[in-house]
Amino acid sequence: GITRSANNPVADYSEWLASRALGLKLEAKSTTGYDGTCLKGLKYEVKGRRRTPQNGSYQLSQIRGLDKRHFDYLVGIIYRQDFSVDYAAQIPYDVVAERARYVGHTNASILQFRPDVLEDPRVTDITSLICAASQFSVP
Repeated sequence: GITRSANNPVADYSEWLASRALGLKLEAKSTTGYDGTCLKGLKYEVKGRRRTPQNGSYQLSQIRGLDKRHFDYLVGIIYRQDFSVDYAAQIPYDVVAERARYVGHTNASILQFRPDVLEDPRVTDITSLICAASQFSVP
């Protein structure tokens, strides 16, 4: 029940963790611009990145239609090579819009989710919530 598509499992795993940690109701995979909603009706886009010695990038996957403000918060999760959580944050749309860079040839925006993002007072560090949600046993 963790993976929901044939896409990169980091994406599905990140959505699953965020839904457990924040009590989100995940939307259908075809929903444009966000992955889940909370009880207050706020919309969340979820992005994850697994860093390895071969690829240490902090770049999250593409955000399409950023100017359309499809989400209220972006949940970013950075994983270590072994899929343990390095850090995670709930990032308000305005912070994402300020920090993301539009790339014309892909028609999407990208966000570098480096550790300094956590220093912004508008960003909420949710590392402990995401780590707690990742503690599960496989049947």
